[in-house]
Order: sequence, then C-alpha cells, then structure tokens
Amino acid sequence: MRRAQGGRRRRRLPLLLVAALLAVPGCAGAGALGADGGALTIAIVANPQMNDAIELSDRFEREHGVELNFVSLPENQARAKITASTATQGGEFDLVMISNYETPQWAANGWLTDLGPYLEANPDYDADDFIPSIRDALSYEDSMYAVPFYGESSFLAYREDLFEQAGLTMPENPTWEQIAEFAAVLDDDEAGVAGICLRGKPGWGESLAPFTTVVNTFGGQWFDQDWNARLTSPEFREAAEFYVDLVREHGQVGASNAGFTECGTRYTQGEAAMWYDATVMAGTNEDPASSKVVGKSGYAPAPVMDTEASGWLYTWSLAIPASTEDKDLAWEFLSWMTDKDYVRLVGEELGWNRVPPGCRRSTYEIPEYREAASAYAQPTLDGISHANQDETMAEPVPYEGIQFVGIPEFQDLGTRVSQQLSAAIAGQQSVDEALRQSQEYAETVGESYRETR
Repeated sequence: MRRAQGGRRRRRLPLLLVAALLAVPGCAGAGALGADGGALTIAIVANPQMNDAIELSDRFEREHGVELNFVSLPENQARAKITASTATQGGEFDLVMISNYETPQWAANGWLTDLGPYLEANPDYDADDFIPSIRDALSYEDSMYAVPFYGESSFLAYREDLFEQAGLTMPENPTWEQIAEFAAVLDDDEAGVAGICLRGKPGWGESLAPFTTVVNTFGGQWFDQDWNARLTSPEFREAAEFYVDLVREHGQVGASNAGFTECGTRYTQGEAAMWYDATVMAGTNEDPASSKVVGKSGYAPAPVMDTEASGWLYTWSLAIPASTEDKDLAWEFLSWMTDKDYVRLVGEELGWNRVPPGCRRSTYEIPEYREAASAYAQPTLDGISHANQDETMAEPVPYEGIQFVGIPEFQDLGTRVSQQLSAAIAGQQSVDEALRQSQEYAETVGESYRETR
C-alpha cells in the first residue's frame, strides 16, 4: 500500500469546527448507571444494519439487566453530533458509531478508549478474525480503538434482466466510459427507470464518497505531495464534469438530494438499472422483505479509468469515548454487537442477507451465508482486498484515505465541496464555478499544512 508521504501527522479538530458542530440539534440522554445492571446511551447511524441491531438489542437487555438508549440519526447529522460530543468529552454518549476516518485521529487526540486490553482479556471474542485491512484501519499505534460492525468497499449493482433485454453485457472490469454508455441505453423515462443512481446529496460522507473514487481513477488528487490544492487540475475537472453530466443526463430524479438511502430505495423498487455505491448495499438489494429486485442483480467491481481498481475502504464501527464512566459495561455491549454470535443471531432471526458484511472472515465460512450471499460475497471481499492507495490512485498523495482525505479539516472542507457539487448537479451553477469555489476552500487548508511542514 502506498503510505502517506512524509508520515502521518495528527491534528486536533479545529476549535471553530467543534463550536459549529455543537450547534447541531439532536436528542440524547446521559448513560448514567441505573438501579439494576445500568444504562447505556449509544449514538448510531440510521442505516438498515444498525436498525436491525436496535431491533435485536432486547436480547442483550434481558441477559444483562441493562437499559439501552439509542440515538439513531441520519448519516450527516450523526457525524456532526458524535464529533461534537466526543471532541468536547461531554459524556453524552457511552458508545459511538464512527468510521476509519475518525478512529486514528481521535485516538491520537486521546478522545477514545484503547480497546487493546479488552481484546487481550477476551480471546474468545477473536479479534484476529477481523479482515486485516479493516482491523488496521481502526488501529492507532498497533492497538484497536474501535471494532467494526460492518466493513465495505464500493462496487456496481446492475439489473441483469434489463441488460439482457437491451442486449448488453457487463464487462468483468468495467470502465466509467462503458458505464456511461450503458446508462444512456438503459435510461427509460417512460418506464420510470433511471440509467444509473449516484449520490448527489451534500456531505463529505455522502456524495463525496463515490465522487472522490471517480476523481482518483481519473488521475485526480485533492492535494499533491506539497499540499497544493488540485481541485481545478485537468484530471479533477474531467472527473467532476463526467460525474455531473452522468447523473444529470441519466441519473435519478432529484439526484442533488439523493444519498445512500435514497438510491437504495430507488434501486430496490426497480427505479434504476445500475447503482454505484457501498458493497453493503447488496444485503438490502437481496432482502425479500423490502426489495422488488431480489435475484435480479449482478455485482461488478468499481469502474475504473486510469487505475487498476477504484473501490473505497470504509467501516462503520463502535468505539468507547474516553469520557464514558462505565467502560466495562460499554465493552459488554460493544462486544455483543460485533462478535460471531451476533452474526448468527441476525442470520437466523432476520435473514442471512441482513448479516453485517465485510468484517469477520468467519462470516464467509458460514454455509447459510455463503448460499444467501453467493452473488455478492466474493465481489465484496475482492473490493476490500483491492482498496488501497497503490491500486486506486494514479499519483501519490500526502494523506491517508481513498474516498476521504484523512485530516480533521476534511469534515468541513469535504462538506463545502459537496455543496458545490450538489449545486452543479441541480443545475444551479457550472462545474467550473463549483470547482473554482472549491479550490479556494482547499487552498486555505493546504496552506496551513505547508506552514507546519
């Protein structure tokens, strides 16, 4: 893997960003101990797999005599609320759901509990079972500070039945040019089927995730090795024009406000012929309880241009803030929600397609899961294994991360740039106008890093 040039430098979250995040509305109760086994307040992202955990959590409550209070928020709101609470060490949450973007940075800042001692004291939990790239992404100085609930890369779902009807064949390793051609053929306004669904919703973890993988494979960079902003470079501009044109011409209605959830709804209801997004989508696509396209999808690697691969690496994980009072109780629930038995609980009670994927190697050895996930299990593992900077980037960069820039300022920078991208998708401004403004934002961040070199 290509390492960040010049070493990894950790910087604390800017005070102005913390102050801004504190203004984000949200509801939560403190996780104070109760009269019985205690109580925990858990901040969680409102994704399907997390909603399943909430549904099943009464098992843990009964077994441990613990009251669980979940604060479940949409992704953008959850990020802001969790960041503000953890950064200020307010003790609002006993456990938080974060990703491999936050974990190393927050561990370096002393905001998280080192889980190494808990892992060593509980060998049956089997931390060695985690997929190595996922485990490494959640570690700081060789110790894990969060454990994965699910892991993912990105790939392309496509309707095999619609491809067959149109006389199209999906290549084994498609290019973005080929995908654009397919989208033009499959786009069917009369039938209410978009050629492709792509995120356009503002947010550094929303539209910027798939968009940055397109930038990478087109040869673009957010910053060069000297921290010069590169958002108006020919490569970055070409990627932006391609993305915006594709979603405007052959994407879903209301694309500028569509994120993972919205695209998932459209695809599973038969309103899109292709969908490029997180590999975790497959469980939703193949869930007979909610999807109309079960068994109709194929899954292809993330499309490429100038690189060998282009999928991202991401994991939603659970961590214990340093401010949590009862860390042992927090660990009990954290380990319950992320161990092997939980995987079987989900499979047996809710269906094997709803099992959290891309996390434990043992999951892929379960016969029932292998059968249920036969269409997407291997593509998911392949995507995760190829998700490194050597294969997904054309040029070296001074930061860690594939679909994000692994610096604290990216929460603000990425969100600002995503707003410009969304405005271009909505037709409110040109791509050039969006990139000129985005470049100004990025130059300010890059300058601060050059000054501290």
